[in-house]
Amino acid sequence: MKLSLIEILKTIFLGIVEGITEWLPISSTGHMLLVDQFLQLDASDAFKEMFFVVIQLGAILAVVLLFWNKMFPFQIQHDKRPLILIRKDIFSMWFKVVVACIPGTIVTLLFDDYIETHLHTPNVIALALIVYGIAFILIENWNKNRTPKVKRLSDITYRTAFLIGLFQVLSIIPGTSRSGATIVGALLIGVSRVAAAEFTFFLAVPVMIGLSFIKLLKFGFAFTGAELVILLIGMVVAFVISVLVIKFLMSYIRKHDFKAFGWYRIVLGIIVLTYFMFV
Repeated sequence: MKLSLIEILKTIFLGIVEGITEWLPISSTGHMLLVDQFLQLDASDAFKEMFFVVIQLGAILAVVLLFWNKMFPFQIQHDKRPLILIRKDIFSMWFKVVVACIPGTIVTLLFDDYIETHLHTPNVIALALIVYGIAFILIENWNKNRTPKVKRLSDITYRTAFLIGLFQVLSIIPGTSRSGATIVGALLIGVSRVAAAEFTFFLAVPVMIGLSFIKLLKFGFAFTGAELVILLIGMVVAFVISVLVIKFLMSYIRKHDFKAFGWYRIVLGIIVLTYFMFV
């Protein structure tokens, strides 16, 4: 891979796409694979496969930054001498995240290679965009007159966490969206929009770190200088954009539902299906 201004600009654009689509329930992997159809990095297939996953670490750093007080289980208290306090509620939440990760981890380890070989296609992505777009609209209409059973993040039980984890398994299909699958599942079982989004952020941290580690091991750590620069640029751009998008999303869902994202998915899916019919 050669480092050039064109490749840097492509990487910046991909970082922007990742930062926007990772946290909105519209499928980051689906968008990245679709963008790659038209704006391909001049890199090996092995590097691009790794890049599209590891770039998400930039997005994860944005979550850690914005939700540090809710995610970090230790608190330093300064009186006469520093004292480290353990926040049991946060430790409990992380244990629930571990429970939620179990189904997805098993399915990913068993079927990840098969999915990448057979389902990373524009038609599969388009159909997944449409199906889950319809799901968002139907569930939000159904929820209109329902009071959420789980209003706050701290109200999520181990059973609820595991059920959300089962829904996350669906996100292994490109075009589904990890955040979309978990939010759809959470809304369906009576979790409020804000609690669903926040739990999705918690859940994304170990999932993305784990997937990135697997991809890095598979690719190896023998990066060329150009590949390392491209990866770092993508991660930094994804981080900056993610900070802005997460702030927008948390503000948006306090006053609005997810139907707008559902309609976006449907329209994009139809456009993609139509385009590839005639290519």
